[in-house]
Amino acid sequence: MRDPYEVLGVPRTATAAEIKSAFRKQAKQCHPDTHPGDAKKAAKFREISTAHEILSDRAKRAQYDRGEINADGSQKAQQRAYSHAGQRAGGAPFGFEAGVNDDFLSEFFSGLRSGGRRQARMKGEDVRYRLNVSFIDAAKGGKERVTLSNGKTLDVNIPAGVQEGQQIRLKGQGEPGQGGGPAGDVLIEISILPHALFVREGDDIHLSLPISLPEAVLGAKIAIPTIDGPVTMTGCRSAAGRRPPACRWCLRCHG
Repeated sequence: MRDPYEVLGVPRTATAAEIKSAFRKQAKQCHPDTHPGDAKKAAKFREISTAHEILSDRAKRAQYDRGEINADGSQKAQQRAYSHAGQRAGGAPFGFEAGVNDDFLSEFFSGLRSGGRRQARMKGEDVRYRLNVSFIDAAKGGKERVTLSNGKTLDVNIPAGVQEGQQIRLKGQGEPGQGGGPAGDVLIEISILPHALFVREGDDIHLSLPISLPEAVLGAKIAIPTIDGPVTMTGCRSAAGRRPPACRWCLRCHG
């Protein structure tokens, strides 16, 4: 049995997270469920599983680093006699002590195949996509058809009032799971394209509209573009023919 650090490809100073990540990466590449009938992959998987079992357990890792156990988890000859003498009645053999648990292994090896073979049940990978949406569709809502990197085509409903950078999640539309695990999701990040006339500020849409001096002083009917089409607006005037100082051209009075 090779050195567990060498098997997982991590240094002796590796953190628990680094060890877990290295095991996850190699397990995906050689798990028997994804390579049925491949004896070399099966042997490799057993090797990395044993290495991970030792290095992911703080006590076992310390024993291995002190030279008290072998690379396969078995006790060395000089330690075996002490371990046997000190083992409590009904206790579990070394390497399988009751209560030792690993969250990742519990998730990774959940479920059993018929005949007793363990089955890896893993959720599929999420797929990320950045979607450019027109200003009008972002304001009013719409539908866009996207083609993902894996060739899959989806129709995406754009909700009215969607925000820049908002993420739309399509559950179960990502990469397929393994061993009966659920498929991943598609995560679509919205990017809103600028408009030639309109600017959005919160839930309001702003428009800069040039008018002539006579229209500003005397008032006039002007066609105003909106996201729903043009509307006609009349400028406010006082009885004397002048706009009150506090009055603005807007659609509050003349929608």
